[in-house]
Amino acid sequence: MSYEAVIGLEVHAQLLTATKLFCGCRAAFGAAPNANTCEVCLGMPGVLPVLNRRAVELALRAAVALDCSVHTRSQWSRKNYFYPDLPKGYQISQYDQPVATAGHLDIELEGRTRRIGITRIHLEEDAGKNVHDEAMAGRRSYVDFNRGGTPLIEIVSEPDLRSAAEAAAYMRSLRRILRYLEVCDGNMEQGSLRCDANVSIRPEGEEQLGTRTELKNINSFRFVEAALRHEIVRQTEIIGDGGEIVQETRLWDSQAKVTRSMRSKEEAHDYRYFPDPDLPDLHIESAEIDKARQSLPELPAAKSRRYVDELHLTAYDAESLTEDPGVARFFEAALLHHANAKALANWINNDLARELGGRRIDSLHVTPQSLAELVALIDRGTISGKIAKDVFAEMAATGTSPGTVVAQKGLTQVTDTALIEAAADQAIAANPAAVAQLEAGKANALGYLVGAVMKQTGGKANPKLVNEILRRKLG
Repeated sequence: MSYEAVIGLEVHAQLLTATKLFCGCRAAFGAAPNANTCEVCLGMPGVLPVLNRRAVELALRAAVALDCSVHTRSQWSRKNYFYPDLPKGYQISQYDQPVATAGHLDIELEGRTRRIGITRIHLEEDAGKNVHDEAMAGRRSYVDFNRGGTPLIEIVSEPDLRSAAEAAAYMRSLRRILRYLEVCDGNMEQGSLRCDANVSIRPEGEEQLGTRTELKNINSFRFVEAALRHEIVRQTEIIGDGGEIVQETRLWDSQAKVTRSMRSKEEAHDYRYFPDPDLPDLHIESAEIDKARQSLPELPAAKSRRYVDELHLTAYDAESLTEDPGVARFFEAALLHHANAKALANWINNDLARELGGRRIDSLHVTPQSLAELVALIDRGTISGKIAKDVFAEMAATGTSPGTVVAQKGLTQVTDTALIEAAADQAIAANPAAVAQLEAGKANALGYLVGAVMKQTGGKANPKLVNEILRRKLG
């Protein structure tokens, strides 16, 4: 029997606020353990939460960008469970009255577009983090409460995904949108974006859902895809052998590349949700929703289409340029100084991308204006493409403008026909074997002779002129 997977994702995105959701502690990654804590986020007796307005504004931006219906009234609830990283014994979240519902996200995969429904978006506070040190005597565990109280939105998809590859594509698309909105930095390694996956299988053609398992806290695109692939195979094998799937929560073991049972799957009633008595309902005026909608930037999918339609870039180049909002801003700023979109895209997607090495593009010495100047020097014939590589390396190392590098190092391209003809004559005389191969019909031999001329001129000769002169001299 052939089976299909049914997958829904619950994505947790930390919001880019300066402070936590219900207190004034800094919401920043990397501080010393338990440095960013206070009586409120540690759940001390007698304290009261105060809502962070900026967190609500960011949740609104995400909701309208994903075409959700934003509710003018939503409610805070207490989600009760006992775990060392939850000092209050409950998490402040939203349950049956979330801030937004009924949205969607379109994903592109293998040349086709699929619309994935979004069930809901709700606000909640993050928990702390358990740190397990098995190397110490007694295999001790510690709790760092810095993350506790950090504002999150949870974006819950409909069970519309049908493969591990689709789930990874959904995560990538969602991350790009959240980064463009400046709602979340999308740093999966630091845990500011992570997801839980609900997965089941059913015979192809059936409507009834199978028993699902939940995969917890997956923090990379690669792990999302690998964990789901493994879980789909595991469930298929169990049912194929006549067994039954147990509803449970499982963890992805990235070392062994398997999912492992963690605990039985909780249902809503296990958390004993009830309205939080310390927080009034959240009321959002229609004007605030309109303001959020009007403030949306051009989103990555639309930007990518524009690059293809208006700038005539390839779909691959457009996708690469729009992956990171900083790179897209760099590209558009460079276009203001020189309009050769294709050449700029090639430099950004290749040489500049290698130079980045995972860093932010605004940390480089190369600026949009200097890259545009470099491409303009090539287009005017002032330097060759080969020399431009050396100029770029100097720009990246020192921040010197390309014009200054060319002038200081005497790199201006040689276009003197007499000089190039003399070098061509020397190359022809010194390489009779290449000339014979060319005369025998081996066209590739011309490249060897071009290389010999370029070597004699220190790489400064105009390659187009070199080709023309050699072809003429050799008939």
